[in-house]
This record gives sequence, structure tokens and C-alpha cells, in this order.
Amino acid sequence: MPPIRIETLTFSPAICTALSEILVETVAHGGSVSFMHPLSLAVADAFWRDSLASAARNERIVLGAFDGDTLIGTVTLLLNLPPNQPHRAEIAKMMTRVSHRHRGVATVLLRAAERMAIARGRSLLVLDTAEDEGAGGLYERLGFNLTGVIPDYALKPDGGFTGTLIYWKRLSDTPPSPI
Repeated sequence: MPPIRIETLTFSPAICTALSEILVETVAHGGSVSFMHPLSLAVADAFWRDSLASAARNERIVLGAFDGDTLIGTVTLLLNLPPNQPHRAEIAKMMTRVSHRHRGVATVLLRAAERMAIARGRSLLVLDTAEDEGAGGLYERLGFNLTGVIPDYALKPDGGFTGTLIYWKRLSDTPPSPI
């Protein structure tokens, strides 16, 4: 596979379509990313239009991983947090196309998100992932610390409950000083 290219995504119909296809595919394959199966392209499109509008307001960063001209993965860095949390960001909607899983795409996306967070003065990342078939192993390999599990946190895309694993990672050796 040629090198994976990471880009900050902005709205275009083509980008919105590609993101929507990844979201629908992820949910269809059991990915617990806040949606139920079957997920329509129209619902996915509405989600990504809102998400990319939020990115245009600097409330988040949506990153895309490309193999050539094909969008193969995405992750979102949430920045619009309460006033008492200016030092942290949240990782959300980490997804890789099924055809490109286990090839390092998620690792490259997460490392890029970490660099973006640091560049924006964030020293702490948090995230959650499904207990059943989630990406806990990936996050732990990349230095995230498991805080715990919340049982029955959400429904799986096909129904039935799954717990969520809560993770954190300090991006600098020095804790932030209060403002």
C-alpha cells in the first residue's frame, strides 16, 4: 500500500459522500459509533454536513486518511469543550474502511490527531470505545490509559447493549497549569 496521506477535511459534496459511505459501512459491520443499522446515506450525510459545519467554526477537526484519491478512514478531534476544560480534546468517530483495516490507517490518523491537539494547546485526550468489538487494544498500544468500563452504555448497531471503555492520554509530561 502506498503511503497514507492525512488531510484536514472541509465540506464538499464529494467529501461528504465519502464520509457518509464510511459511516454506513462501519455501522453495517457492527461499529458502535452512535448510529443504528441500517443507517441510510441521507442520515449519514446530515451528520457529516453538521460535523463539517462545526469544523468550519473551529469547534472540531475532521481528519481524513487517503489511499491515492480514495478516502479510507477518518477521525474527529472535538475541541469545543466547556470553559473549564481548555486543556483537553476528545477523539471521536474513528473509522477505517473494512478493506483497509489492520494496515496502520487508524494509527496514522490518531498520531495526526495528537499532533493537531498539541498544536492547539491541548495536553489531554479522552475517548471511549465499545467494550464489545471496540478498538481498546489499538488505543492501549498507542499509549491510552483505560480508566474503566461503563456497562450497558449504548446499543450495538444491531441491538443489544454494550459497555463502553473510557480512555485518556496525556500529551505532555507536564500537567497543565490552571488559568
